[in-house]
Order: sequence, then structure tokens, then C-alpha cells
Amino acid sequence: MNLLDDLRVRPGAAPRLDHRDPGARLGADSKSDGLERLGKLVERLGVLQNRLYAEGRRSLLLVLQGMDASGKDGVIRSVFAGVNPQGCRVEAFNVPTSEDLAHDFLWRVHARCPARGEIGIFNRSHYEDVVAVRVRKLADESVWSKRYAHIVAFERLLIDEGTSVVKVFLHESKEVQRKRLQERVDDPEKRWKFRVGDLDDRAKWNEFRRAYEDAIRETSTHTAPWFVVPADHNWSRNLCVAEILVGALERLDPKVPPADPGVAGLVVP
Repeated sequence: MNLLDDLRVRPGAAPRLDHRDPGARLGADSKSDGLERLGKLVERLGVLQNRLYAEGRRSLLLVLQGMDASGKDGVIRSVFAGVNPQGCRVEAFNVPTSEDLAHDFLWRVHARCPARGEIGIFNRSHYEDVVAVRVRKLADESVWSKRYAHIVAFERLLIDEGTSVVKVFLHESKEVQRKRLQERVDDPEKRWKFRVGDLDDRAKWNEFRRAYEDAIRETSTHTAPWFVVPADHNWSRNLCVAEILVGALERLDPKVPPADPGVAGLVVP
């Protein structure tokens, strides 16, 4: 619980990203210890997800946000390695379509929230509508500034209807981002992930940081808090996210439904 307390942003509090070390190794004393612990958490997550799916009454939504190359894809690959894909769904929110733009900004998001029994993962999310939209000046402040309250109300609705909302900001340093973007350029297997526009966003590093600071402060609540996870070290980042998720599912304590009468002890011919 001390780890989660260190990462959690209290309601109304500023996340103070400049005071949080993106290279902190909060998860374990060493990488080998961290990977061992991660393996156990991945196994535990698989058990809890199976129970959640079998129970079929509640769901969990993981919202992953972060600057480019902060490791959202890496978290999904590593932390969910032991989860049954049947009960887990990943959604990525790219540039809105013309149909999306014909509706309110949460319209496309609500339709892709997890069903009962599922774990949903948002690789970027509705928070792009108060971060990217703001920094790229795609809407006036009079528009995006009202969205904080709409987001809080939307997440309250999800929670009231049985979806636990876990929000993680992957906190990386500017230098580590530079190295990771360069790796994408240099590696033919990763080059497809790099867009020239990524450099435009990198040039707006400070503006994106301020936008995230405001978004986290305005939307971290008791029922749907933000967690700021140090993301410069992949293993520690993955370990922290796994700790957060397993903690959230254990608080839900999902139960498998009872078997049909007479099944226990039955000998199948």
C-alpha cells in the first residue's frame, strides 16, 4: 500500500510532475527482484481476471496516458501477458472520424467501455480531449476547460454502474523520450511507429506537461484517482502498473459463480 500511496494523486492536489523522479525504481530493490515480483503479479492478475469474467457482474477500465514513447504498448504486452484475451479488450483512440466529430467528445469513448466481466484498456483515451486538443489548439479554452467536469461525471457514471476506473500517467523524462524515439528511427522493426509529427509534439514538451498537470489535478477523485508511474525503466514501470491493477481487482474480490448442483464429486464417464 505504501507504493500505491506514493503514486496516487490526492483529489484536488497538483501532481507536481517536476518533483517526481521519472527514473525512480519504486517497485523493487533490483531489476531481477522486480521481474520476479512482476511474474507473480501477472499470474495473480490472470486468476483475478478469470474470476471477474466468470462472475460477469462488474468490469475494470485501465486508462493509460503519457507522452510519446512513455511505454503504453509495453505495459499492455508485459502486464497482460497472462490474461485470457476473451475477457480483455484494448482500445486505441486515434484522430476522431467525421462521425465522431458529429457527436459530443465522449460519444465514441462510452461505446468502447468494457462490458460486465471484462477488463478494458484505453491506450490513450478521452483525456486527449483536454490535453492534445488544448496543446494543438484544436478547440478554444472555453470548450476544453468545461470537459474536466464532464469527464469526472462520466467516470462517476461508469463507477456507479459497476466499472472500476484505474487511471495511470506514465511519467518519463525528456531525455529518455529522445532515446526511445531515436530507437524507433534506427530500428526497421520499430520505424513504423514513428511519425514526423512526433517531433512537433516533442517541441511542445512543456505545453503537454502543463496540460497533463491540469488534467490530473482536475480529474483525480477518491473513486477514480490518478497514479503517476515513473516510466524511465521499463521493468519498474510495468511492475508499478501491475501492483495497481492487482490491488484494484483484489478490492473488488470477484467470485466465480457456484457450480450446478451435483457437479462436485461427479465422475465423468
